[in-house]
Amino acid sequence: MIRVRVVGVALDPAQQHVILLTPSDTAADGERVLPVWIGAQEAMSILVAIEGTGSPRPLAHDLMTAMLGELSASVSRVEITHLDEGTFHARVVLDTPAGPRTFDARPSDAIALGARVDAPVWVADAVFDEAGVPDDAVELADSGPAGPASGDPRAEEERVAEFRRFLDDVDPDDFQG
Repeated sequence: MIRVRVVGVALDPAQQHVILLTPSDTAADGERVLPVWIGAQEAMSILVAIEGTGSPRPLAHDLMTAMLGELSASVSRVEITHLDEGTFHARVVLDTPAGPRTFDARPSDAIALGARVDAPVWVADAVFDEAGVPDDAVELADSGPAGPASGDPRAEEERVAEFRRFLDDVDPDDFQG
């Protein structure tokens, strides 16, 4: 498994949300990006967590976090385990008073929950091999979880334009085995 970090959430040309994951250790695991298509509400929930902004009322993942705390359980890790006909599958691994427990989940829900508790996110090697793209297809700034670093506006515009060109050419069906 490869440990990853969330480097951004974007919209593709069809206005579908894409979460971008990249290996935490690019020296060991290569410079690749794993795009995972997710729903709009899940994208918002992930962004709320990684940007540290609050919401006026608890979101579903906030509720899960509170419930786990009350039950003396914690998220030890999130794993994106496999692809099945173009659909990503994940699981959440919990530490509980009764011992470790594993639950199947959508990757977006698992990442949204994990982001709230700073749990590590891991991706199976086979998933990255099948669905990952070289990071030079998308230039990513090393700036934090939500997107490119601020700086030269022209450089940022070029990075955005390059990413849009990548999204224009990519199709979720490209990642089917």
